[in-house]
Formats: sequence, structure tokens, C-alpha cells
Amino acid sequence: MQELLGRLRQLDPTASASLRVIACFDELMAGGVGTDGLLSAAAALSGAVVGVRRAEDAPEIRIDTRGERLAPAPPTGIVRESEGMTVWIEAATSEPGPNEAIIIERLALALHVRYDHLDAPMKRDVAVIVGHDAAAEERVAAARRRGLADGVSYRVVVAPLFALWRAHPRGPEDVVASAVGPVHVAIVAADAAPAAEPLGIGIAADLNDLELSFRTALVALRLAEPGGVSRADDLGGLAEVLADTPANARPDRDEAAVARLVDGHTWASATLDALVRAGSVREAARLAGIHHSTMTTRVSVIADELGFAPLDGLGRARLAIAVMRQRMRASRALELPPPVAVDAGRRLPA
Repeated sequence: MQELLGRLRQLDPTASASLRVIACFDELMAGGVGTDGLLSAAAALSGAVVGVRRAEDAPEIRIDTRGERLAPAPPTGIVRESEGMTVWIEAATSEPGPNEAIIIERLALALHVRYDHLDAPMKRDVAVIVGHDAAAEERVAAARRRGLADGVSYRVVVAPLFALWRAHPRGPEDVVASAVGPVHVAIVAADAAPAAEPLGIGIAADLNDLELSFRTALVALRLAEPGGVSRADDLGGLAEVLADTPANARPDRDEAAVARLVDGHTWASATLDALVRAGSVREAARLAGIHHSTMTTRVSVIADELGFAPLDGLGRARLAIAVMRQRMRASRALELPPPVAVDAGRRLPA
């Protein structure tokens, strides 16, 4: 399905979105994700509360778009009965659109498969392992339950629910609520090479610090280029600094200045990125593909807006942090990308 989606992603928008839904549930089933994770994915994909009732006399399970459980309530909206089980999307209408229809269909199928293979509900250990609410002892105990070993380094990898997986992760997986919405999370060996478009890979950590690896993986994902793999290791210690910044934090004056530059100048994003990566104005000009004198002029404009010299002393660190924070705030890595338009006569490769 992932290969098919990769080949058909440039076609009809409805077909492309539907195929992404199918691929999403395929990946979650391959990763052994449980009921709450499947419901979280459906809620995030549909933008509405989703629920299931396993049998007529069973309690309802309802999950909101943040991946959190709600109080039980009867089915409403788009409802599907399937072999004694009821699933629903609490939409404003009872008539499903193309996306809702495929979401509820794949959700029902996935839940049937999951229930057929389980006698008891699965523990949501991955959410405990990477979360900050549980005590350290609880996180380590959950990691051991999922087969993770003491004294071994692992990485948390994070992808949007619609990601295109090229190499499926091998390790515990689940859909986990985060400050930026539900995400597909896996815990893999530190030297593993999972591949998805896009994907954030956290720092290496032992069982005690997988929560930090998760937060740095989120940073990496939010900084990922469209369709790219982003590694927290490439940021060094800056990854942890950014991971400690709350997602809804008020922009400080440096970040606000960077945002004004990006909003006011078409060249600002590429120029700021080059300055952060380069060791000199000349090298930054080369990275940005512009003349040295042009870069010098732009640096002057940037310095005037920032109120400090961006390449001198602490100014370089302030610039890097401000640029990264602005990029994270403006990130669209968790938004479903639109299909690419193609000529009507273009044929798919054989």
C-alpha cells in the first residue's frame, strides 16, 4: 500500500487522501497499535471525536482529536454497525464524505482484527514510556514490559499519521498525544534506520531518558523539510534547548524579529538558514547561492531588525535559537500535503 500510495499521490486529491488513510491504518496494524491508538488516529484524521462500542452491553470508548479519552456516550454522527461492534465519528452530519467513509471503514476493520487477536485490552506502554506524567520508575517498567533492555541505547522516532513509510520501524509503536497533536511513535534501536516522509529521529537514550528522546524527535519532525528525514543529532545541544520550549510559548523578542523578517522579505528564510549553518558571510552566500555583497547587504538588514549583530559572539547563538523556534512555530510537517498537479496525459511509471 505504501508503494501504491507513493505512485498515486499525484492523482486525484480525494483518491490521494483516501489512500493515505488506508496506508496509515496498515502501518498502525503492522506496528501492533491497540484500540486507543487506532481511535486516536481516526480522530486526528477526521478532525472529530471517534468512538467504539465492542458489544451492545459494553461501555463506549471515545477519543478526541488530541488523543485523549472522553466520558462514555452513545454513538452519534456517522455510525457504522459491524458484526456486533459499533464505531462512529461524531461529525455534524450522519452522511459521510469520501474521507469519513474510508476512515470509518478502515477503523472498523482494524478494530475487528485487533479484537480477534486480543483477549484483554493492550496497555498503552509507549505513551507511558515517552510521556512526562509518569514517574521515572513507571516509565522504565513500561519499557521493560515492551521488551526494551537496560543498558541499551534506543531512539524515539516520530511521524505524522499520514507519513509514507519506506522502511517500517522495528520496535514498540503507538499513536501518542503530543503538544502538536497525535503522532505515530516508535522506539527503535539507536543504530536502526527507519525511513518515512517526513520523519523526526530523536537523540539516543537509555530507558531512563526516552521521554527526552521523544521530545527531541518532535523538534526534529517540526524542523523537517517536506518529505524529509530530520535528526535531532544534527542540532547537537540545541535539540534539548528547543525541546524544553513549550509548544504554545509566547515568542520572545528575537523570535518575533525573525518572524517579521520572514513575513517581510521573500529572501529571509533561505538567508537566515544559510547564516545559521555557515561559519562566515562568504560561506553563507555560497550556501544561499547569492553574491557575497548581496549577503552582506542582507546581513545588515537582518541586524537592524534583530537589534544585534547576528554573527558576533552570543549573537550567533541567539540567531540560531530564534530561527529554529520560528521554524518550529511555522512548521507544516504535521499537515497533510496536497497532491501535486500533473498533466492529464502523464502516465504512471511501470
